[in-house]
Amino acid sequence: MEAFKTVSGVVAPMMSANIDTDVIMPKQFLKGIDRQGLDKGVFFDLRFNADGQPDERFVLNQDGWKNTTFLLVGPNFGCGSSREHAVWGLKQLGIRALIGSSFAGIFNDNCQRNGVLTIELAQAQLNQLESIATDPQKNNITIDLEQQRIISENGDIDFSLDALKSKMLLEGLDFIDYTLQYQSDIRAFEANHFSTNPWLAC
Repeated sequence: MEAFKTVSGVVAPMMSANIDTDVIMPKQFLKGIDRQGLDKGVFFDLRFNADGQPDERFVLNQDGWKNTTFLLVGPNFGCGSSREHAVWGLKQLGIRALIGSSFAGIFNDNCQRNGVLTIELAQAQLNQLESIATDPQKNNITIDLEQQRIISENGDIDFSLDALKSKMLLEGLDFIDYTLQYQSDIRAFEANHFSTNPWLAC
């Protein structure tokens, strides 16, 4: 998994409340047998017209936001179904972090497992960032995860993050990688357990 340390890029505003996973990744993109090509499905019904051409009204299709790295989102982002494809697609599209007031629980966990940073801020801080995200002349920000700070033209914003989540993102670890750090301890426990309870090894 790609580590997240200090990342700079364009932030785009998507401030509507309750954007669900069916909007993020419509159901027709769940049929594949692997994760390839999911970037095309992200916000498909918003990004494209019925004829398949990009809808210029959608922010990610507009000059100034076409190479977005961060999304500034509304409350309860990622609600609805538990489809992990939504996070896989966002990551393939180049989204490294989501900044909002709240995220749906399962979606938030899926972001953690796939290296997409989620940052929760107070409304006043979101308003500060929204004035930047909506201006293509100054919508470039930097997120420093080690310092837990968002750096922008409107000043710096500090955020807090669970220590374990921060560690895993900084080191590029998913839950399997994190568990394997303790492989020697696991092997030692296993050997001791079976020597104490040999009938379990049959």
